[in-house]
Amino acid sequence: MRGGQSLAEALESYLAEWSERTGIAVETWALPATDVPSRVSSSVMAALREALDNVEQHSRARTVSIAVTSGKSGLRMTVSDNGQGFPTARAGRGIARMRAAFAEVGGSLSVNSVHGEGTTISGVVPRRD
Repeated sequence: MRGGQSLAEALESYLAEWSERTGIAVETWALPATDVPSRVSSSVMAALREALDNVEQHSRARTVSIAVTSGKSGLRMTVSDNGQGFPTARAGRGIARMRAAFAEVGGSLSVNSVHGEGTTISGVVPRRD
């Protein structure tokens, strides 16, 4: 993220650039309306980049839907594509890197993929007081 940029601004910028470069449409369902700690923002951006790399390289998706929200309970990120899906038992290094990015900030990540229908990745970082 560039200096002084909020997570929402960084996401908007990255998603626009990625969509233009790949030709894959991005639907943005939600972006965080509040400030997110920089460590969490960095982890979310790392996981999102990895998720979109996987979409670009493996999914054959035409559309990706993104939601990142932050509230009283913490932060949630969802990346969903309409691609070909994959057997989750074959999850590779990209999924491991996304899980590690969320684990670094006390979060977790799950993957749900349906053959022929796409993949949804959900990451959660609980709020810490």
